[in-house]
Amino acid sequence: MAGPPRLFDRELHRRRLGRAARRYAGFLKHRAADDLVQRLEAVKRDFAIAIDLGARDGAFAAALAKSDAAAKVGFLVETDLSEAMLAGRAGSRVVADEERLPFAPESLDLVVSSLALHWTNDFVGALIQIREALKPDGLFLGAMLGGATLMELRGSLLTAELELAGGAGPRVSPFADAFDAAQLLQRAGFALPVADVDRVTVRYDHAFALMTDLRAMGETNVLFEGLGRPLSRRLAARTAELYAERFADPDGRLVATFEILTLTGWSPHASQQKPLRPGSARIRLADALGVKERGAGERAGR
Repeated sequence: MAGPPRLFDRELHRRRLGRAARRYAGFLKHRAADDLVQRLEAVKRDFAIAIDLGARDGAFAAALAKSDAAAKVGFLVETDLSEAMLAGRAGSRVVADEERLPFAPESLDLVVSSLALHWTNDFVGALIQIREALKPDGLFLGAMLGGATLMELRGSLLTAELELAGGAGPRVSPFADAFDAAQLLQRAGFALPVADVDRVTVRYDHAFALMTDLRAMGETNVLFEGLGRPLSRRLAARTAELYAERFADPDGRLVATFEILTLTGWSPHASQQKPLRPGSARIRLADALGVKERGAGERAGR
């Protein structure tokens, strides 16, 4: 039976993360990590063993250390696809691929991941591995880039390549939207799945500054379909021109949109809240709303 399609070159992604580790641009990572820690603060329970998937520069651990939620987490292990990202700091660290998790079933109490899982070829498969590694009633908190991310760059690149080459292919990775993400959590077997959106606007002096940041995040294109078409200087220059024409603020600075989807899901457990069975309500909706109930064929009066 054929497996999921291979959209991304994971080995190339690992190498690019290694290069980005030298001067990592972590402002989005830190924003997402701060948000995950705030959500963890609201959860009234402790987590003996926690994993941070795709830790990068340790943003989650740093945010956790400054939070009241630190007392809830007993032992935190940071993982990353790139060994270079984990180098040079204290704490427990493991080089691990989010597509092939090395954790035993029902061994973890908490799994967090900020801005890493959108690079998995089989996102649902990665979620299933996370759910299976969690103990019953274990918590998953994740953040990933969503569908509106880099919409300005995506549109400018597409138009520029159509102009110069008469055709265009994907140069920016596809991203899920919040509805898709919640559905995928449910498909992976998580209970009480929730997904919400944080849309971030970042301003740049020019498009090349944005591209520099993307390289420093390790977020440049590793789509198999686009690897044979390098970004030429001519295409990059035309893209920058179109970007400036279409997406500049009155002061001349360019806007770039990043959409962060935050996902919450629980490993199923008998103690969790369940939806009511159809027909089990103890009060009629009409009575609750204070209106008269009518049959399906009855017309409303004037």
